[in-house]
Amino acid sequence: MEETISLQEIFGVIKKRLVMIISITVGAALIAAVLSFFVLTPVYESSSQFIVNQSEQDEESLDIDKSQIETNVDLISTYNVVIKSKAILSEVIDGLNLTMSPGELSDKIEVSSEEDSQVVNVSVKDPDPQQATTIANTTVEVFQSEIVDIMNVDNVSVLSEAELEANPSPVEPRPTLNIAIAVVLGVMIGVGIAFLLEYFDTTIRTEEDIEEKLGITMIGTVSTVTTEDIQSGQRAKLSESTALNEGRRQHAKTR
Repeated sequence: MEETISLQEIFGVIKKRLVMIISITVGAALIAAVLSFFVLTPVYESSSQFIVNQSEQDEESLDIDKSQIETNVDLISTYNVVIKSKAILSEVIDGLNLTMSPGELSDKIEVSSEEDSQVVNVSVKDPDPQQATTIANTTVEVFQSEIVDIMNVDNVSVLSEAELEANPSPVEPRPTLNIAIAVVLGVMIGVGIAFLLEYFDTTIRTEEDIEEKLGITMIGTVSTVTTEDIQSGQRAKLSESTALNEGRRQHAKTR
């Protein structure tokens, strides 16, 4: 038999476990805030750009060779791989005396370009904003110098160098985003746990639970009588008897 759940039952479960859901959500937000502000190391980003353009020989021509431009655009995919290769990054490490491997340096560098664009953006992320700027500029300089020997081409020009801002802001972590994600996850986890607890909760509390879970119709109920209920009943009967006797005496006096 297929079980269905109504919208009213869904809200009923959420209302029943609302305190737990809110607690999980607030806890997740607090953890995200603590990690973002006090645990995670701030990371800064600096970018340099270069352009893949006509070679010196082509620039002497008055006519723009469209096929040459298309070739330059096609080369960018290759350049994106070459710029993060060990041949280039080893030179950068040696030139800056960095204490990291080419693989570790490669993880800090991101190379990107717009579709059908000759401009390539080289971004570097590092906990030190000054070092991020230096690595970005040095990487482009080394690439521009070494690509001549690697691919026998000379069509790379620096478009803009990375510059260190007066008051650089970290790009990671992003506390607002982290807290927002934590809140969403907290709500989802809290609601999921609420329905999981409700699913495994087989306790019968009301007459409706009996009819729903056992599939039988209720024809009557037997109330539980406690000692306190008995004592209260006896006191009520005693009070009623006393009042009745008092009424009889008053009636007898008036006759």
